[in-house]
Amino acid sequence: MADEQNQEQGVTEQQAAPEARFQLQKLYVKDVSFEVPNAPQVFQEPGQAEVKLNLSQRVNNITEGIYEVVLTVTVTATADEKTAYLAEIHQAGLFGIAGLEEAQLQGALNTLCPHTLFPYASRSITDLVASGGFPPLVLQPVNFEQIYMQRLSQAQGTEGMEVQGNA
Repeated sequence: MADEQNQEQGVTEQQAAPEARFQLQKLYVKDVSFEVPNAPQVFQEPGQAEVKLNLSQRVNNITEGIYEVVLTVTVTATADEKTAYLAEIHQAGLFGIAGLEEAQLQGALNTLCPHTLFPYASRSITDLVASGGFPPLVLQPVNFEQIYMQRLSQAQGTEGMEVQGNA
């Protein structure tokens, strides 16, 4: 009798907990630009350009369980303190995510989603740079989990700090 009640209770708990779901529903480019402000002189510059990578992301809750994540990848190359090129893409995706607790949801939105978008953004940046007449640029993989954990620890550190000063 007790076993039957435990089995029934287990079935009820399983039915109550929604199944976790993560699905890329749509992938698209929201914005893209490539600038060579010092052309054609920049092509005469000897040496290797210094390349800087900047990443950012934005999350929009479209409807319940549907999120738009926009990963912005900006690459700036400079040679002799002049901009050789600037390439930027806003790679976006619509993600269906359900059945996750808030902490898990934030983790997925800040790690799994940008990790899914990055290869597409990277390929587009590589194509833009090559089409602009520059040597091939291969962006290295990014550890979005590490970036997210650093942001979390920084946020926790600032919460614990007291503001001091004279009023």
